[in-house]
Amino acid sequence: MSSQHGQDAKFFQRGKIEEFRAELQAAESKDKKYQKRKTVLKKIVANITMGNDMSPLFHDVIQCIGTPLLEIKKMVYLYLVSYGRSKPDQIHMVIPSFLQDCNDRNPLIRALAIRTMAYIPIPVVTEALSDQLRHCLKDRDPYVRKTAAICVAKLYVADPRKAEKAGFVEMLRDMLLDSNATVVANAVAALSEIGDRQDGVIFRLNLTVANKLIASLGESSEWGQIYILDSLLRFVPEEHSEAEMMGERIIVQLQHANSAVVLTAIKVLLYLMNYMENRRLIEYICKKMGPPLVALLSSGPEVQYVTLRNILLIIQRRPAVLKNDVKVFFCKYNDPIYVKLAKLEIMYRLAREENAQEVLAELEEYASEVDIDFVRKSVRSIGRLAIKVEAAADNCIQSLLTLIETKVTYVVQEAVIVIKDIFRRYPGKYEGIIPTLCENLDVLDEPESKAAMIWILGQFANRIDNADELLDDLVYSFLDEPTEVQLALLTATVKLFIYKSTSDATKALVHKVLKWATENVDNPDLRDRGFMYWRMLAVNPTLAQELVLAQKPAITTDSDRMDRGALDQLLLHTGTLGSIYHKNPETFIRNAAGRALVDTPALNPSSRAVILPLSRPHLPPTTVTVQGPGPIEPTYVPPAEPSKLVASATSEASGQDLLDVDNAIARPGSYDGEIDVDGEDEVPVKTGDPYANLDGAFGGYLADKPQPMSSSRGGNTNFDDLLL
Repeated sequence: MSSQHGQDAKFFQRGKIEEFRAELQAAESKDKKYQKRKTVLKKIVANITMGNDMSPLFHDVIQCIGTPLLEIKKMVYLYLVSYGRSKPDQIHMVIPSFLQDCNDRNPLIRALAIRTMAYIPIPVVTEALSDQLRHCLKDRDPYVRKTAAICVAKLYVADPRKAEKAGFVEMLRDMLLDSNATVVANAVAALSEIGDRQDGVIFRLNLTVANKLIASLGESSEWGQIYILDSLLRFVPEEHSEAEMMGERIIVQLQHANSAVVLTAIKVLLYLMNYMENRRLIEYICKKMGPPLVALLSSGPEVQYVTLRNILLIIQRRPAVLKNDVKVFFCKYNDPIYVKLAKLEIMYRLAREENAQEVLAELEEYASEVDIDFVRKSVRSIGRLAIKVEAAADNCIQSLLTLIETKVTYVVQEAVIVIKDIFRRYPGKYEGIIPTLCENLDVLDEPESKAAMIWILGQFANRIDNADELLDDLVYSFLDEPTEVQLALLTATVKLFIYKSTSDATKALVHKVLKWATENVDNPDLRDRGFMYWRMLAVNPTLAQELVLAQKPAITTDSDRMDRGALDQLLLHTGTLGSIYHKNPETFIRNAAGRALVDTPALNPSSRAVILPLSRPHLPPTTVTVQGPGPIEPTYVPPAEPSKLVASATSEASGQDLLDVDNAIARPGSYDGEIDVDGEDEVPVKTGDPYANLDGAFGGYLADKPQPMSSSRGGNTNFDDLLL
């Protein structure tokens, strides 16, 4: 069939069931070379591909299963895969043919028969499959063995208890030592699929089998290499030397031409580095990971985007990988917008004092682009650069003032938002530009930018001569403004009153705003804040001044860095959908198995300090229960006996470990401070929800907002495996 692509196009036409049945019956009498049957079956398969229902032809098609022609047998089996499970009352008619083909001299037919049976999860077929599958797993031909390995995974999905009782999982384990690399790869793929199931057995590798799998990488196909490399995450090093030895053997895979193989190899290396002690080897691996990642950026935009999303995770954990390659991420004129935004984020992450001027010049150029979202993000990045790199703050301010002079609405709005953060980062340094901001007050029409400007007016009301007039104009539309702006106006007018408490105009203004906030507004947050301010000003104005005008904590952009424990978990999913969403797969894929670092003596102290246990997410159920009429009856759940609780906990903790008896469970550790991945002090915060700070995974502007710097500093300067 594959040699006749152009000729087979004519078969893709909607046909009638009666016509196909008549043609099949006519072909039985005068069709010595089976050409007529082949033609009719091609039409039927083409109609199945087009989505047309061909199930009424079941009895007629299975009559062709005894045809000695391999091409016809393939099409009949393809038909059975499509409609076999929908015909449980007729499938028993083809089981004798299945059993006969499983013992055929041709290995292609043996493999085809066993594969087709595995794709029909009906008890009568599964029962017949068991004996034949056991023979095929030990077949002399590697093609049959590698097909049978995948069939075990299919059988496990259909009937896990039968697969375990028949010993198929143990046979798969033995196939990991097969002499054929393709068989090994398929056995690994099947065991991985079984091990990823929540009700599946535990699939863990020991050092001997892991070394055997690495040795078979060179002879495996690209898909086989991906499966084998991914399975190495199931090997938990007990000593530093084990991780270092495996890392040295896997580095060669970084030179592979396939992007999926490269990303999977990087994932394994990042995992093993958590168990390494040799600093030079860690630096060497980081140095080797950079060029393959840069090479992937010369691929198509889709591969670029996947690579960029993974790089964004990698450089947060290992900044040394690409610390000198910021120019690689400069945007090209023909890059899609999603690639540009991803590059922009990485440029900011890699910016430091040495390359800040280059990055700033590039961002200034982007600020004059046509795409509004890209321009907004670029202006926002200039402000974040000023906050991150103090040496570049002066130049960033000049750049923002130049952009404000363009009078482009969305540019001015973004500039005002980031300048507010710069004021908090460097208090008393750049307040001289406030008059320039006040000149553009009429341009601000978005809630965030207007709230930022109102904050500036209130915070520096003592330095702005006409602050009361400007706020009076803004207060005019108080009741029509969004809650964000209303809250900013309320606080700003209170600050103005504290600064200029003797002014009658200021008294009237704050009284009007407080009255609106407490009597004419439905929002409880705004109303409660209004009452709080009113009572403080009435009872104890001095206390109000101390609270409202208290010194603001300095802010930093370090808080937009991902939680270290969650980051370590995400890096175990490098190259998968989770690395693009920046979320663990179990949070958005039902029944997906989570991954976490396992605590062993070889695990680095900093990784142990932030290790996160695996948690089962509460996803919506697959079935929806609709309550009937009437009140819902409460159901009484009797408390379990203590002995039963202990027994159930013991049964859950004990799992079948295929290749290693060590069932170490990852447990959280207490953190006592360290040096962060960018060379700045950071204290990872242990929270109950490790994914709470991942809302900005797609680059939302609010997630880029700098946050207050934590006042508590880590006392332990443990460099561990973090490269500076």
